[in-house]
Amino acid sequence: MPIASSSSIKPPKTPGTHLPTYIFDTPDDVARHVAQIVAGVIRERNARGQNAVLGLPTGSTPVGVYRELARMYREEGLDFSQVITFNLDEYFGLASDALQSYHRWMQEHFFRHVNVPEGNIHIPDGTLTSEAIEAHCREYEQEIERAGGIDILLLGIGGNGHIGFNEPFSPKGGRTRLCVLDPLTRRAAASDFFSEANVPQQAITMGLGTIFEARKILLMALGEHKADIIREAAEGPISPRVPASYLQEHSDATVIIDAAAAQDLTASVTPWVLGRVEFTDPLIKRACIWLAEKTGKALLKLTDDDFLNHNLHQLLRHHGPAQKIAHRVFRWLMDTIEYHPAGKEKKRIICFSPHPDDDVISMGGTLIRLVEDGHEAHIAYMTSGNIAVFDHDAWRFIDYAAAFNRLFAIDTEHTDCVKDRVQEFLRTK
Repeated sequence: MPIASSSSIKPPKTPGTHLPTYIFDTPDDVARHVAQIVAGVIRERNARGQNAVLGLPTGSTPVGVYRELARMYREEGLDFSQVITFNLDEYFGLASDALQSYHRWMQEHFFRHVNVPEGNIHIPDGTLTSEAIEAHCREYEQEIERAGGIDILLLGIGGNGHIGFNEPFSPKGGRTRLCVLDPLTRRAAASDFFSEANVPQQAITMGLGTIFEARKILLMALGEHKADIIREAAEGPISPRVPASYLQEHSDATVIIDAAAAQDLTASVTPWVLGRVEFTDPLIKRACIWLAEKTGKALLKLTDDDFLNHNLHQLLRHHGPAQKIAHRVFRWLMDTIEYHPAGKEKKRIICFSPHPDDDVISMGGTLIRLVEDGHEAHIAYMTSGNIAVFDHDAWRFIDYAAAFNRLFAIDTEHTDCVKDRVQEFLRTK
């Protein structure tokens, strides 16, 4: 149920959820709204001469929030000099300047762009020995307590429902600790580490008990890949299998998401089961397609009973009978088919592909039709993909090719020349 919104307009609360949930059209709208809430807390505390204590996450979801807060610092004079921050988590065994370190990530995306005093920044230390971790975690908890507790805590949500690195079945009252990462979490981080095998198996995280002591919690999610877990967390029962679902018991926890992340919520999928709705043309189309999938019938085979048995009485009463509705939707769907995607007049066309093969996977049929219609079609690959290959793998393959060519006497002189060039490049790059 996408809701028109802007940074200054808060959409109505989404019905059918156990957690207060607000849906914004775009990720930028989400970022601006969350940043305004955080800025409000900071300004209120500054006016009282008090510290604002923030709990902060990493990852792609909060990037827009940090960017907007940095803009407020530059352009609106938002003062972070009395802000104290506590990060949710950090990988264990990772140097603080490593590419994937959350210490480095926070500096690059937030801290170096605002005036939070260095002594007010707290991030779990993943470089400590296993023997020193327990004492460090206790000290982290004590630092939060000495700061007066967390005023506002921002959260993302993992595909398995984790918040921080509190994986499914984490203790509900758990404190900051060293934890083992779920295989799904490590798989999701594989691209950052160039391979799942390189992802640390452990991390330091605030516990669920620590998180729930924050006075205000904002859970953010962006993109359709988070839609399923958002539905479970916001609409499903409280379950240790979905740690984020425990937020339903918090006195001031709110879910703030974009339209893509909301697409599996009842208010988006079947809003008619929540009460009276206005059946606009897009909603009629969505309802009929949903009904066809639910009943396993072809669109034109739907009957009045199908509508009546699936809470679509209102649609049938105002727009029926069933055959009339189905034929109307069928015509709409037929009108979406474009037989000549670029028109009949010959054109020069360029297709930008993020990665080799994305063009074929995403729109291979369209490219074929463009060529068949006589257009001059070009494809521009936006990356070669070569940086996704480790040096040792590149060397292993060239070494194999050279050995193969020597075995079968295939242009060995040229092969050895290429091998030498690759070796020199890898040595001096």
